[in-house]
Amino acid sequence: MGLTVTGTPQPSAAPADVVRRQYLASARGDLDALRATLADDVEWTEMAGFPLAGTYRTPAGVTAAVMERLAADWEDWTAHDDSYVVDGENVVVLARYTARHRTTGKALAVRVAHHFVVRGGLIVRFEQFVDTALVRDAMTGSALAPTR
Repeated sequence: MGLTVTGTPQPSAAPADVVRRQYLASARGDLDALRATLADDVEWTEMAGFPLAGTYRTPAGVTAAVMERLAADWEDWTAHDDSYVVDGENVVVLARYTARHRTTGKALAVRVAHHFVVRGGLIVRFEQFVDTALVRDAMTGSALAPTR
């Protein structure tokens, strides 16, 4: 007698796995899959000074206010998740954003840190840390000249 497996395996609820699925969905532009990683009462905070600064709630609210707006303003906006630090329900990801601003044509490459809290297999809280001056420079026609 062999073992018969039916149905679709359930995705892992481990905090790092949930966060990784969020990054993969974002990279594919799959907003439905991204929303599936977020709790109904998610609190998603973009850093003060970032163009989309503020706290957004609900999966649909997060994707409309953040992901859809990033896609409208930037070509190939990607968050590259480089390394993870996990402590229980807390996941800190050291990452990079890369993109090209649609208006200025300037490229962006900036290091970021993301703090996620995952409970019950869903992201309940997100906080972004980023050098907002580099983002602003890519969005404007001017940047500080390098010192020699």
